[in-house]
Amino acid sequence: MKLNDISDNPGSSKSRMRVGRGIGSGKGKTCGRGVKGQKARTGVAIKGFEGGQMPLHRRLPKRGFWNPFGTDYNEINIGRIQEAVEAGKLDPATAITNEALIQCGLISKPRDGVKILGVGKLEAKLSFEVAAASKSAVAAIEGAGGSIRLLKATAEAPADAG
Repeated sequence: MKLNDISDNPGSSKSRMRVGRGIGSGKGKTCGRGVKGQKARTGVAIKGFEGGQMPLHRRLPKRGFWNPFGTDYNEINIGRIQEAVEAGKLDPATAITNEALIQCGLISKPRDGVKILGVGKLEAKLSFEVAAASKSAVAAIEGAGGSIRLLKATAEAPADAG
């Protein structure tokens, strides 16, 4: 086999449509664009235009609100943390932080921090350094003999002074 023997599989590529080559070609004269008007010209993009009628996206009401100052936490339950400790992904001797949870694969992005939620059972004595935690999670962590230090003050629990 030589380089000049190489070719595409039959039907894998389609030759381009040659327009404007006479009315007998099927794509002559107006080249498939219809007749006259704005859309027959090049460089026209009128998405959502409805011929002067108020477009649908402007007729429908707006909904919702985006808070530019809101916090977007990685929420994780204590049950999943316990599973990671049992699987050997998390070291119980070191503090559980945002970076440690990313390294063990429990979360993928840092976002605004981690919020610990209280679903599941925690048996390991762990120390946490996280942005926020629910009351039930704080009770479960302290009940297992662990400690928690909140990096940001939240409505659920104030941050430590130290």
